[in-house]
Parts: sequence; C-alpha cells; structure tokens
Amino acid sequence: MLPSLLTLADVLGTGHHAAVRAGLGSRTSVTVIGDGAVGLMAVLAVRRLGAERIILMGRHKDRNDLGREFGATDVVAERGDEGIEQVRELAGGDGTHTVLECVGHRPAYEQALGVVRVGGVISRVGVPQYDDGDIGWNLFGRNLTLTGGPAPVRRYIEELMPDILDGTIEPGRVFDRAYPLEQTPQGYADMDNRDVLKALVRP
Repeated sequence: MLPSLLTLADVLGTGHHAAVRAGLGSRTSVTVIGDGAVGLMAVLAVRRLGAERIILMGRHKDRNDLGREFGATDVVAERGDEGIEQVRELAGGDGTHTVLECVGHRPAYEQALGVVRVGGVISRVGVPQYDDGDIGWNLFGRNLTLTGGPAPVRRYIEELMPDILDGTIEPGRVFDRAYPLEQTPQGYADMDNRDVLKALVRP
C-alpha cells in the first residue's frame, strides 16, 4: 500500500487536479493526453469521478494497457491530424467535452485544441515547456475554457486517501521499478529514457 500512498504527494493529486479543474460530470467525455504517470493518474481520477468515455492518447503499449485497467475506454496512439481525427471520430465527430493535457509540450497543447469540442474545457497540468501558444480566435471563437496549473496536492489527500485504504483504487501500480537511495540519479535517467514509467526510491 505504501507506493499508492506515495502517489498522494505528487502524481495522483496532480491527475486529480486536472480532472477537478475541468469540471467533470457523470456524462462527460474526456481525452487524456500523455501516458506518463500523471496522465495515467488522470485516467484513474476521471474514472473515479464518473466520466462516461475516457480516451487516452499514448504511444507505449504497456502504459496504455495500464491506462485501460485504470479506466480508459479507448486508446489512440497516433499524433497530429490523424490522432485528432481518430479522437473526434470516437467522440461522435465533435470531440470530447474536456481534455486533460498532462505533457507540457506545445504539440500536446495543439493536440488538445484539436480534440476538444466547441464549448469544452482544456485543463493543463503538464508544466509548459513553451512560451507561445494559440490563445486567439481558435480558443475564443469556439467558447473554450483553458484552465489548470500547479496542483495543490495536500488539499486532495483527505478526499483520495480513503479510496486507497479501502482498495477502491491502486495508484501505486505506476511505480514499475524500485531503486536504492544511492541509485536515485539512475532512476531519473531511466524515466527520462522511457525505460521506466515511475521510479520508486527506497531508503
């Protein structure tokens, strides 16, 4: 249970924050962009909050498989126009009500703009690695809401912890390799190289 409790200090609270800021409802359709630990936690969070359709955009099969176990109803591996077209088709042609952008790179934001439906919400929790982005007519004219930001994870602990303690959710499954403290730099390198989803450091 310890790995699951550890996610409360970071990735679970961040994925949950993305969902909360998006204002999810029980019949909401959601696209989650990014199959890293935060993206997978966002899938788990929106499933927990009752989203009806959850489309995960990710390119790593093992992570996508875990995303399906966490609640993704569909997975789209393609990017660019092809990926946008697939998501919109899965969502009835209009795109999804909300998009949770969990990457932080400009192509991910552009993907979000492409798959969200008119009047929808884009919630960003991926730390932006860019200074410019489309906030003009494409956002304004389609009545889109852009929200998100750093997650106040401590605020969510009391809400999320009971579901971990009673086994309703098992977010600790995102930790796929453990390292001794002295190998912490190697853990970061392995995550950066996409050899590891989330490194668990044990003292």
